[in-house]
Amino acid sequence: MSKDLAGEDSKISADTLFNGRLACRQPRRGYRFSVDAILLANFVKLKSGARVLDIGAGCGVISLIMAWRSPEIVITALELQASLFELCRSNIELNGLAPRIQGIQGDLRHISSLFKAASFDLVVCNPPYHKVGSGRINPAAEQAVARHEITADIGQCVKAAAWAVKSHGRAAFIFPAQRGAALLSALHAHRLEAKRLQVVHSFPGADGRLLMVEAVKGGGEELRILPPFYIYRAVDGRQYTPEMTAFFAGDENEGVCC
Repeated sequence: MSKDLAGEDSKISADTLFNGRLACRQPRRGYRFSVDAILLANFVKLKSGARVLDIGAGCGVISLIMAWRSPEIVITALELQASLFELCRSNIELNGLAPRIQGIQGDLRHISSLFKAASFDLVVCNPPYHKVGSGRINPAAEQAVARHEITADIGQCVKAAAWAVKSHGRAAFIFPAQRGAALLSALHAHRLEAKRLQVVHSFPGADGRLLMVEAVKGGGEELRILPPFYIYRAVDGRQYTPEMTAFFAGDENEGVCC
């Protein structure tokens, strides 16, 4: 659900999740979160008391959903772009989550100057999907940086996650299926061994669109392939599957199996 904040800031819209129980302000025409963020936030396993780092947090939607799912975790949301960071900080306060989510503006490429090594139990990342030179780069800088590997590529995102997560801690990513080999290769190169993998399809019968991967730092080679996840019931894209509907409603018991 979305509405323009006329009179406050015509460039910002007020969106909600979970039938209005979670608010998320984001650019009306700039970079907006998509279904990818909803999927990743529900894919990760959240353990009570965990310290979680959200790399490239954008407006903070993944952090907000994780905090909603598990009141016992503490989250740090890291975002490079000033405009998105301000929205992230605003959303944290708007939802009364300041005690449990800390927003930090910074560059993941210099993560060693931001955090001590092995500071987190879990790292999540929804990285830019497209290589520079592939596809049309959006003329708006905010969207271009979020969608193309302009400031950081997948290798640098994985390297940052590997620095931040503790030994035997977990890191979770969502990435285009067609670039899945690049993600898995980068994870392995930084001692993050894939443990859970799920392919996301737009609808039954469609090719895989996205990969969600959870890796363990210093883990063994055992990999669990989860059942496929479908966003829509059919090719027309008019109706979400019950699992996707449950994610938007905030009912994780009906979501991705784990």
